[in-house]
Amino acid sequence: MHYLYLDGSAGLSGDMILGALLDLGVSPAAFKKDMARLRLPVEIRARRVRRGALGALKVDVHVRDKGSPARRFEDISALIKKSGFPAPIRERALAVFNALFKAEAKVHGHTFKNTHLHEAGADDALVDIVGACHLLDVLNIRKVYISPLNVGSGWVKAAHGVLPVPPPAVAELLKGAPVYAAWAETELVTPTGAALASVLAESFTALPELCYDRIGYGAGSRDIPGFSNVLRAFYGREDVFRPEKRLFVVEAHIDDSTPQVLAAFLDTALEQGALDAALTPIVMKKGRLATKLTLLAEADRIDDLVAGVFRETTSIGVRYYPVERRVLDRASSGVHVAGERIGIKVSRFRETPVNAQPEFSDCLRAARKSGRPLKEIQRLAAERYWKGKPSRP
Repeated sequence: MHYLYLDGSAGLSGDMILGALLDLGVSPAAFKKDMARLRLPVEIRARRVRRGALGALKVDVHVRDKGSPARRFEDISALIKKSGFPAPIRERALAVFNALFKAEAKVHGHTFKNTHLHEAGADDALVDIVGACHLLDVLNIRKVYISPLNVGSGWVKAAHGVLPVPPPAVAELLKGAPVYAAWAETELVTPTGAALASVLAESFTALPELCYDRIGYGAGSRDIPGFSNVLRAFYGREDVFRPEKRLFVVEAHIDDSTPQVLAAFLDTALEQGALDAALTPIVMKKGRLATKLTLLAEADRIDDLVAGVFRETTSIGVRYYPVERRVLDRASSGVHVAGERIGIKVSRFRETPVNAQPEFSDCLRAARKSGRPLKEIQRLAAERYWKGKPSRP
Protein backbone atom coordinates (compact mmCIF):
# COMPACT_ATOMS: atom_id res chain seq x y z
CA MET A 1 0.00 0.00 0.00
CA HIS A 2 1.04 3.60 -0.58
CA TYR A 3 0.52 7.06 0.91
CA LEU A 4 -0.06 10.40 -0.81
CA TYR A 5 1.00 13.77 0.58
CA LEU A 6 -0.51 16.80 -1.19
CA ASP A 7 1.29 20.12 -0.94
CA GLY A 8 -1.56 22.66 -1.16
CA SER A 9 0.61 25.77 -0.76
CA ALA A 10 -0.54 26.89 -4.23
CA GLY A 11 -4.15 25.81 -3.85
CA LEU A 12 -6.26 22.71 -4.36
CA SER A 13 -8.91 21.87 -6.95
CA GLY A 14 -10.35 18.79 -8.58
CA ASP A 15 -8.45 19.22 -11.84
CA MET A 16 -5.18 19.84 -9.95
CA ILE A 17 -5.66 16.59 -8.05
CA LEU A 18 -6.37 14.70 -11.28
CA GLY A 19 -3.29 16.16 -12.93
CA ALA A 20 -1.01 15.36 -9.99
CA LEU A 21 -2.29 11.78 -9.72
CA LEU A 22 -1.99 11.12 -13.45
CA ASP A 23 1.52 12.62 -13.37
CA LEU A 24 2.54 9.90 -10.91
CA GLY A 25 2.53 7.47 -13.81
CA VAL A 26 -1.05 6.64 -14.77
CA SER A 27 -1.80 6.50 -18.49
CA PRO A 28 -4.12 9.38 -19.50
CA ALA A 29 -5.55 7.16 -22.26
CA ALA A 30 -6.45 4.45 -19.75
CA PHE A 31 -7.96 7.08 -17.46
CA LYS A 32 -10.16 8.46 -20.24
CA LYS A 33 -11.34 4.94 -21.06
CA ASP A 34 -12.21 4.25 -17.41
CA MET A 35 -14.09 7.54 -17.01
CA ALA A 36 -16.31 6.64 -19.97
CA ARG A 37 -18.21 4.48 -17.47
CA LEU A 38 -19.93 7.65 -16.23
CA ARG A 39 -21.53 8.08 -19.66
CA LEU A 40 -21.20 11.84 -19.56
CA PRO A 41 -21.00 14.10 -22.65
CA VAL A 42 -17.42 15.13 -21.88
CA GLU A 43 -14.02 15.09 -23.51
CA ILE A 44 -10.99 14.70 -21.23
CA ARG A 45 -7.66 16.17 -22.29
CA ALA A 46 -4.30 15.98 -20.52
CA ARG A 47 -1.41 18.21 -21.60
CA ARG A 48 1.88 19.53 -20.25
CA VAL A 49 1.87 23.23 -19.32
CA ARG A 50 3.93 25.70 -17.33
CA ARG A 51 2.65 27.55 -14.33
CA GLY A 52 5.18 30.11 -13.21
CA ALA A 53 8.52 28.34 -12.88
CA LEU A 54 7.10 24.81 -12.86
CA GLY A 55 5.98 22.34 -15.48
CA ALA A 56 2.86 20.33 -14.65
CA LEU A 57 0.10 18.18 -16.11
CA LYS A 58 -3.13 20.04 -16.85
CA VAL A 59 -6.37 18.05 -17.08
CA ASP A 60 -9.28 19.72 -18.85
CA VAL A 61 -12.79 18.30 -18.92
CA HIS A 62 -14.75 19.80 -21.81
CA VAL A 63 -18.53 19.41 -21.67
CA ARG A 64 -19.88 18.91 -25.19
CA ASP A 65 -23.43 20.00 -24.36
CA LYS A 66 -24.33 23.61 -23.58
CA GLY A 67 -24.24 22.99 -19.88
CA SER A 68 -24.80 20.46 -17.13
CA PRO A 69 -28.10 20.49 -15.27
CA ALA A 70 -28.30 21.56 -11.64
CA ARG A 71 -28.26 18.26 -9.77
CA ARG A 72 -29.56 17.09 -6.40
CA PHE A 73 -27.74 14.46 -4.37
CA GLU A 74 -30.12 11.72 -5.48
CA ASP A 75 -29.34 12.54 -9.13
CA ILE A 76 -25.61 12.27 -8.59
CA SER A 77 -26.01 9.16 -6.44
CA ALA A 78 -27.97 7.39 -9.18
CA LEU A 79 -25.43 8.36 -11.83
CA ILE A 80 -22.46 7.11 -9.79
CA LYS A 81 -24.17 3.87 -8.77
CA LYS A 82 -24.85 3.05 -12.43
CA SER A 83 -21.25 3.74 -13.44
CA GLY A 84 -19.91 0.25 -12.87
CA PHE A 85 -16.97 1.41 -10.75
CA PRO A 86 -16.09 -0.92 -7.84
CA ALA A 87 -18.01 -0.32 -4.62
CA PRO A 88 -15.12 1.30 -2.66
CA ILE A 89 -14.69 3.93 -5.39
CA ARG A 90 -18.42 4.65 -5.57
CA GLU A 91 -18.71 4.91 -1.79
CA ARG A 92 -15.74 7.27 -1.50
CA ALA A 93 -17.05 9.50 -4.31
CA LEU A 94 -20.53 9.61 -2.75
CA ALA A 95 -18.96 10.54 0.61
CA VAL A 96 -17.28 13.51 -1.09
CA PHE A 97 -20.53 14.64 -2.70
CA ASN A 98 -22.38 14.12 0.58
CA ALA A 99 -19.95 16.51 2.31
CA LEU A 100 -20.34 18.99 -0.53
CA PHE A 101 -24.15 18.94 -0.39
CA LYS A 102 -24.16 19.32 3.40
CA ALA A 103 -21.91 22.36 3.18
CA GLU A 104 -23.98 23.97 0.41
CA ALA A 105 -27.21 23.29 2.30
CA LYS A 106 -25.89 24.90 5.46
CA VAL A 107 -24.44 28.06 3.94
CA HIS A 108 -27.49 28.71 1.74
CA GLY A 109 -30.11 27.78 4.33
CA HIS A 110 -31.61 24.88 2.37
CA THR A 111 -32.49 21.36 3.39
CA PHE A 112 -30.13 18.63 2.20
CA LYS A 113 -32.84 17.04 0.05
CA ASN A 114 -33.70 20.32 -1.73
CA THR A 115 -30.11 21.47 -2.25
CA HIS A 116 -28.85 21.39 -5.82
CA LEU A 117 -25.39 22.09 -7.18
CA HIS A 118 -24.47 24.20 -10.16
CA GLU A 119 -20.70 24.27 -10.78
CA ALA A 120 -19.85 21.57 -8.22
CA GLY A 121 -22.49 19.21 -9.57
CA ALA A 122 -21.62 19.71 -13.22
CA ASP A 123 -20.26 17.00 -15.49
CA ASP A 124 -16.66 18.20 -15.12
CA ALA A 125 -16.94 18.14 -11.31
CA LEU A 126 -18.26 14.59 -11.49
CA VAL A 127 -15.20 13.59 -13.49
CA ASP A 128 -12.94 15.38 -10.98
CA ILE A 129 -14.39 13.67 -7.92
CA VAL A 130 -15.04 10.18 -9.28
CA GLY A 131 -11.78 10.36 -11.22
CA ALA A 132 -9.75 11.27 -8.13
CA CYS A 133 -11.28 8.38 -6.17
CA HIS A 134 -10.60 6.03 -9.07
CA LEU A 135 -6.95 7.11 -9.40
CA LEU A 136 -6.35 6.61 -5.69
CA ASP A 137 -7.48 3.04 -6.20
CA VAL A 138 -5.33 2.58 -9.34
CA LEU A 139 -2.26 3.87 -7.49
CA ASN A 140 -2.99 1.64 -4.50
CA ILE A 141 -3.14 4.66 -2.16
CA ARG A 142 -4.76 3.93 1.18
CA LYS A 143 -3.94 7.10 3.13
CA VAL A 144 -3.90 10.74 2.03
CA TYR A 145 -2.26 13.56 4.00
CA ILE A 146 -2.56 17.22 3.07
CA SER A 147 -0.57 20.33 3.97
CA PRO A 148 -2.15 23.50 5.38
CA LEU A 149 -4.08 25.00 2.47
CA ASN A 150 -3.46 28.35 0.82
CA VAL A 151 -7.05 29.40 0.04
CA GLY A 152 -6.19 32.71 -1.64
CA SER A 153 -8.04 35.97 -1.09
CA GLY A 154 -10.32 38.50 -2.79
CA TRP A 155 -13.63 37.71 -4.47
CA VAL A 156 -14.97 35.06 -6.85
CA LYS A 157 -17.95 35.10 -9.21
CA ALA A 158 -20.26 32.08 -8.80
CA ALA A 159 -23.79 31.03 -9.71
CA HIS A 160 -24.99 32.62 -6.46
CA GLY A 161 -23.27 35.93 -7.24
CA VAL A 162 -19.98 37.46 -6.14
CA LEU A 163 -18.62 35.67 -3.05
CA PRO A 164 -15.66 36.34 -0.74
CA VAL A 165 -12.65 34.02 -0.86
CA PRO A 166 -12.72 31.42 0.51
CA PRO A 167 -16.31 30.93 -0.74
CA PRO A 168 -18.77 30.02 2.05
CA ALA A 169 -19.02 26.35 1.05
CA VAL A 170 -15.22 26.04 1.01
CA ALA A 171 -14.98 27.69 4.44
CA GLU A 172 -17.60 25.27 5.77
CA LEU A 173 -15.88 22.20 4.31
CA LEU A 174 -12.48 23.18 5.72
CA LYS A 175 -13.60 23.61 9.33
CA GLY A 176 -10.82 22.23 11.51
CA ALA A 177 -8.25 22.30 8.69
CA PRO A 178 -5.30 24.74 8.82
CA VAL A 179 -5.76 27.42 6.14
CA TYR A 180 -4.10 30.70 5.23
CA ALA A 181 -3.95 33.27 2.42
CA ALA A 182 -0.71 34.22 0.69
CA TRP A 183 0.80 35.46 -2.57
CA ALA A 184 -2.32 35.48 -4.76
CA GLU A 185 -5.48 37.56 -4.69
CA THR A 186 -7.76 34.95 -6.26
CA GLU A 187 -9.61 31.75 -5.37
CA LEU A 188 -7.08 28.95 -4.90
CA VAL A 189 -9.18 26.25 -3.21
CA THR A 190 -12.39 25.32 -5.01
CA PRO A 191 -15.47 23.64 -3.48
CA THR A 192 -14.57 20.42 -5.30
CA GLY A 193 -11.01 20.51 -3.98
CA ALA A 194 -12.21 21.33 -0.45
CA ALA A 195 -14.77 18.50 -0.51
CA LEU A 196 -12.15 15.99 -1.65
CA ALA A 197 -9.75 17.22 1.04
CA SER A 198 -12.35 17.09 3.82
CA VAL A 199 -13.16 13.44 3.08
CA LEU A 200 -9.85 12.02 1.88
CA ALA A 201 -7.39 13.58 4.35
CA GLU A 202 -6.22 11.42 7.23
CA SER A 203 -4.87 14.65 8.66
CA PHE A 204 -3.63 18.09 7.67
CA THR A 205 0.02 18.48 8.57
CA ALA A 206 2.95 20.68 7.64
CA LEU A 207 5.51 18.87 5.52
CA PRO A 208 6.67 16.02 7.76
CA GLU A 209 9.70 13.80 7.36
CA LEU A 210 9.04 12.02 4.06
CA CYS A 211 10.53 9.12 2.16
CA TYR A 212 8.90 9.15 -1.27
CA ASP A 213 9.33 7.40 -4.61
CA ARG A 214 7.67 9.85 -7.02
CA ILE A 215 6.31 13.40 -7.26
CA GLY A 216 3.34 14.34 -9.43
CA TYR A 217 2.65 17.92 -10.56
CA GLY A 218 -0.93 18.96 -11.26
CA ALA A 219 -1.56 22.34 -12.87
CA GLY A 220 -4.35 24.67 -11.83
CA SER A 221 -6.26 27.01 -14.14
CA ARG A 222 -4.62 30.18 -12.86
CA ASP A 223 -1.58 31.63 -14.62
CA ILE A 224 -0.48 34.19 -12.03
CA PRO A 225 2.74 36.20 -12.60
CA GLY A 226 5.46 35.14 -10.18
CA PHE A 227 3.34 32.34 -8.74
CA SER A 228 3.19 28.64 -9.67
CA ASN A 229 -0.42 27.46 -9.43
CA VAL A 230 0.67 23.83 -9.10
CA LEU A 231 -0.26 21.01 -6.72
CA ARG A 232 2.59 18.67 -5.78
CA ALA A 233 1.76 15.07 -4.87
CA PHE A 234 4.41 13.08 -2.98
CA TYR A 235 3.90 9.32 -3.35
CA GLY A 236 5.59 6.53 -1.44
CA ARG A 237 5.22 3.33 0.55
CA GLU A 238 2.84 3.65 3.45
CA ASP A 239 5.09 1.75 5.86
CA VAL A 240 7.81 4.42 5.68
CA PHE A 241 5.54 7.44 6.18
CA ARG A 242 5.07 8.68 9.72
CA PRO A 243 3.40 12.09 9.89
CA GLU A 244 3.73 12.06 13.66
CA LYS A 245 7.54 11.84 13.40
CA ARG A 246 7.90 15.59 13.77
CA LEU A 247 9.73 16.19 17.03
CA PHE A 248 8.89 18.60 19.84
CA VAL A 249 10.63 19.76 22.98
CA VAL A 250 8.39 19.96 26.05
CA GLU A 251 9.70 22.14 28.90
CA ALA A 252 8.64 23.15 32.39
CA HIS A 253 10.36 25.26 35.07
CA ILE A 254 9.68 23.82 38.53
CA ASP A 255 10.75 25.45 41.80
CA ASP A 256 8.60 23.65 44.39
CA SER A 257 9.29 19.94 43.94
CA THR A 258 11.76 17.49 45.46
CA PRO A 259 14.57 15.95 43.40
CA GLN A 260 13.19 12.46 44.13
CA VAL A 261 9.80 13.28 42.58
CA LEU A 262 11.37 14.80 39.48
CA ALA A 263 13.83 11.93 39.06
CA ALA A 264 10.97 9.44 39.31
CA PHE A 265 9.05 11.36 36.64
CA LEU A 266 11.93 10.99 34.18
CA ASP A 267 11.38 7.23 34.24
CA THR A 268 7.63 7.74 33.84
CA ALA A 269 8.13 10.07 30.86
CA LEU A 270 10.38 7.57 29.09
CA GLU A 271 7.78 4.86 29.68
CA GLN A 272 5.15 7.18 28.12
CA GLY A 273 7.16 7.51 24.93
CA ALA A 274 9.57 10.40 25.48
CA LEU A 275 12.68 9.96 23.33
CA ASP A 276 14.82 11.77 25.88
CA ALA A 277 14.31 13.30 29.33
CA ALA A 278 16.58 15.56 31.37
CA LEU A 279 16.69 17.78 34.46
CA THR A 280 18.79 20.98 34.53
CA PRO A 281 19.42 23.29 37.55
CA ILE A 282 18.37 26.88 36.79
CA VAL A 283 17.96 30.19 38.62
CA MET A 284 14.57 31.89 38.27
CA LYS A 285 13.44 35.40 39.15
CA LYS A 286 14.28 36.71 42.60
CA GLY A 287 17.16 34.24 42.77
CA ARG A 288 14.96 31.20 43.27
CA LEU A 289 16.69 27.88 42.57
CA ALA A 290 14.65 25.64 40.31
CA THR A 291 14.83 22.75 37.87
CA LYS A 292 14.13 22.78 34.15
CA LEU A 293 12.41 19.62 32.97
CA THR A 294 13.07 18.91 29.28
CA LEU A 295 11.42 16.16 27.25
CA LEU A 296 11.93 15.25 23.59
CA ALA A 297 8.95 13.56 21.94
CA GLU A 298 7.21 12.83 18.67
CA ALA A 299 4.05 14.81 17.97
CA ASP A 300 1.61 12.03 18.84
CA ARG A 301 3.05 11.65 22.37
CA ILE A 302 2.77 15.31 23.44
CA ASP A 303 -0.72 15.13 24.98
CA ASP A 304 0.14 12.13 27.15
CA LEU A 305 3.42 13.66 28.28
CA VAL A 306 1.89 17.03 29.14
CA ALA A 307 -0.82 15.22 31.12
CA GLY A 308 1.93 13.30 32.91
CA VAL A 309 3.80 16.50 33.81
CA PHE A 310 0.65 17.97 35.39
CA ARG A 311 -0.27 14.73 37.13
CA GLU A 312 3.16 13.71 38.46
CA THR A 313 4.89 17.04 39.17
CA THR A 314 3.97 20.38 40.71
CA SER A 315 4.25 22.27 37.42
CA ILE A 316 1.30 24.50 36.53
CA GLY A 317 2.35 25.18 32.93
CA VAL A 318 4.48 23.80 30.10
CA ARG A 319 5.80 25.08 26.79
CA TYR A 320 6.49 23.03 23.68
CA TYR A 321 7.92 23.80 20.28
CA PRO A 322 9.05 21.88 17.18
CA VAL A 323 12.70 20.99 16.72
CA GLU A 324 14.84 19.22 14.16
CA ARG A 325 17.39 16.55 14.96
CA ARG A 326 19.85 14.24 13.28
CA VAL A 327 20.82 10.90 14.76
CA LEU A 328 23.44 8.31 13.90
CA ASP A 329 22.45 4.87 12.70
CA ARG A 330 22.74 2.35 15.51
CA ALA A 331 23.64 -1.32 15.68
CA SER A 332 24.75 -3.92 18.23
CA SER A 333 27.92 -5.95 18.38
CA GLY A 334 29.88 -7.81 21.03
CA VAL A 335 33.34 -8.89 22.25
CA HIS A 336 34.65 -11.26 24.91
CA VAL A 337 36.64 -9.97 27.90
CA ALA A 338 37.66 -12.01 30.94
CA GLY A 339 35.58 -14.91 29.69
CA GLU A 340 32.39 -12.85 29.48
CA ARG A 341 30.53 -11.50 26.44
CA ILE A 342 30.33 -7.70 26.50
CA GLY A 343 27.67 -6.09 24.35
CA ILE A 344 28.77 -3.07 22.29
CA LYS A 345 26.41 -0.29 21.21
CA VAL A 346 27.72 0.96 17.87
CA SER A 347 26.84 4.28 16.22
CA ARG A 348 27.54 4.74 12.50
CA PHE A 349 27.98 7.84 10.38
CA ARG A 350 27.52 7.15 6.66
CA GLU A 351 27.91 3.44 7.39
CA THR A 352 31.24 3.93 9.18
CA PRO A 353 31.38 3.21 12.95
CA VAL A 354 32.21 6.37 14.90
CA ASN A 355 31.22 5.44 18.47
CA ALA A 356 31.35 2.14 20.33
CA GLN A 357 30.05 2.04 23.89
CA PRO A 358 30.42 -1.17 25.97
CA GLU A 359 27.27 -2.15 27.87
CA PHE A 360 27.78 -1.08 31.48
CA SER A 361 25.90 -4.00 33.03
CA ASP A 362 27.97 -6.52 31.04
CA CYS A 363 31.21 -4.81 32.06
CA LEU A 364 30.15 -4.75 35.70
CA ARG A 365 29.33 -8.46 35.63
CA ALA A 366 32.72 -9.30 34.07
CA ALA A 367 34.57 -7.09 36.58
CA ARG A 368 32.91 -8.76 39.57
CA LYS A 369 33.47 -12.29 38.27
CA SER A 370 37.12 -11.68 37.34
CA GLY A 371 38.04 -9.37 40.20
CA ARG A 372 39.47 -6.86 37.74
CA PRO A 373 38.70 -3.12 37.85
CA LEU A 374 35.54 -2.03 36.02
CA LYS A 375 37.39 0.68 34.09
CA GLU A 376 39.88 -1.91 32.81
CA ILE A 377 37.07 -4.13 31.52
CA GLN A 378 35.48 -1.14 29.76
CA ARG A 379 38.80 -0.17 28.16
CA LEU A 380 39.56 -3.70 26.98
CA ALA A 381 36.06 -4.13 25.52
CA ALA A 382 36.37 -0.91 23.52
CA GLU A 383 39.87 -1.78 22.33
CA ARG A 384 38.85 -5.23 21.18
CA TYR A 385 35.91 -3.86 19.25
CA TRP A 386 37.98 -1.25 17.42
CA LYS A 387 40.75 -3.71 16.56
CA GLY A 388 40.46 -4.31 12.86
CA LYS A 389 37.53 -1.85 12.38
CA PRO A 390 37.67 0.97 9.79
CA SER A 391 39.27 4.18 10.95
CA ARG A 392 36.89 6.73 12.41
CA PRO A 393 36.29 9.82 10.18
